[in-house]
Amino acid sequence: MTQIFLTVAAIFGGLSVAGGAFGAHALRDKVSERMLEIFETGARYQMYHALALLLVGILMSRLENPPMTLLVSGWLFIVGVVIFSGSLYAITFSGIKSLGAIAPLGGISLMLGWGALAITAATIKF
Repeated sequence: MTQIFLTVAAIFGGLSVAGGAFGAHALRDKVSERMLEIFETGARYQMYHALALLLVGILMSRLENPPMTLLVSGWLFIVGVVIFSGSLYAITFSGIKSLGAIAPLGGISLMLGWGALAITAATIKF
């Protein structure tokens, strides 16, 4: 799992940088200011959670017996990024604003990931 989390974190991070550049240069003249804000929010949250997933992967590699909450946290971050950022990207490119109803599910997953990480931090022995 460590390798998966570290690999996905690196992919999310790289794609976030690429997405930010794409938004700043290619999308600026093609979508409304509001749609550009939505896209940038997706890229920003993707980067935040790429870093969080990187932390999870590093912790997993350092702990002799990583707790289940750490594993759960990593998967919640992955699912959350795909749903939250993915739905914001889909709104930007499709213009279908009703896709915004999906974003809160991703946001909940991200919040639960942070909760699981907090439980991990409170219970592991360093």
